[in-house]
Amino acid sequence: MLHTSVAVTLVILTIFLVVRMLGFLHQAAQGDIPVESVLVLVVLKLVGYLDVILPLMLYIAILMVMGRWHRDNEMTVLSACGVGLVNFLKPLSFLVALVATVVAIFSFYLTPLSLTAGWSLEMEYRNRSEISGVIPGVFMETRKGKGVYFVERFDKEANRYENVFVYKSSFGKEGIVVAKHAYQRIDEMTGDHFLVLKNGTRYEGNPGEPDYRILDYESYALRIEPRSQIPSIAPVKARPSSEIRKSNNPQLVGEWHWRIAKVMVVPVLGLFALGFSYSAPRSGRILNTLFAFLIYFVYTNLLGFAVALVKKGRVDPNTGLWWIHGVFLLLALFLFYRRANNLSLVPRLRLRFGSG
Repeated sequence: MLHTSVAVTLVILTIFLVVRMLGFLHQAAQGDIPVESVLVLVVLKLVGYLDVILPLMLYIAILMVMGRWHRDNEMTVLSACGVGLVNFLKPLSFLVALVATVVAIFSFYLTPLSLTAGWSLEMEYRNRSEISGVIPGVFMETRKGKGVYFVERFDKEANRYENVFVYKSSFGKEGIVVAKHAYQRIDEMTGDHFLVLKNGTRYEGNPGEPDYRILDYESYALRIEPRSQIPSIAPVKARPSSEIRKSNNPQLVGEWHWRIAKVMVVPVLGLFALGFSYSAPRSGRILNTLFAFLIYFVYTNLLGFAVALVKKGRVDPNTGLWWIHGVFLLLALFLFYRRANNLSLVPRLRLRFGSG
């Protein structure tokens, strides 16, 4: 099960990495973040979601391994030797305890830490000037759509852009500036950012009008408009556990119970996996697998819905989530009992009709 868990985790993480990488590359193409920061942000996001991925990983791994043993009649042989489904509780409890401990470490410490670091980096990049995210060889539009930058390449040794094209629209006129190379400069007096273009030409005017001005220059300083500052308020998910545990704010209380819930789902899902892993030799396992994933999505979505109600102050935090854990734990124990005694998961109802 541990080996299968690792394999399933790698598959899920690969899908996650591809999706998140595409999202950050899209932001980099828009100039919101530098290209070199994409990998760092992806890793931080990955760490932030591991406490949700790991319980699902364990659930799928148990279903796969135990389902294979049932299909290959290995469970039948073990039962004939006196090893029933109840005997699997001891090794499963060790695996569940291991995964639950790892999930707790991520949920209470590593996830808030990674989300804080990722949020800080994103805010830093978003609050930078509009030229900070320019990608060589790509036309980059400014956030307000009033300008376009194009850089053929960036010389890292000289720390300058080469073959620069800039389009700007201001004061009712459109201007195009081209230069052989350029570099960024900060005014020490005002703190303004400038893109200093060297040895180029400026074209100014409106299309269709004859009053175009053409100016050759040796040095031309173009002021870079700063981006609007984003409020530096960390999201609730990034708050440290020591802060939210002592708070009476419904938002923080709901987040605290959600972090506990991510640990509590591990043993409940383990019991569900043992119950749903059975498949008859002559029948497929599609139905059991569908029910298994249906239980998972209903369980996790109910928890998410209850957390949302707690954060809005509509539900008592002490009972808002625990009744969901209790109901699904009883259901998991019931299904495990039925399966351990070779009974169908759903009791068959027999109707008796008296003779008239």
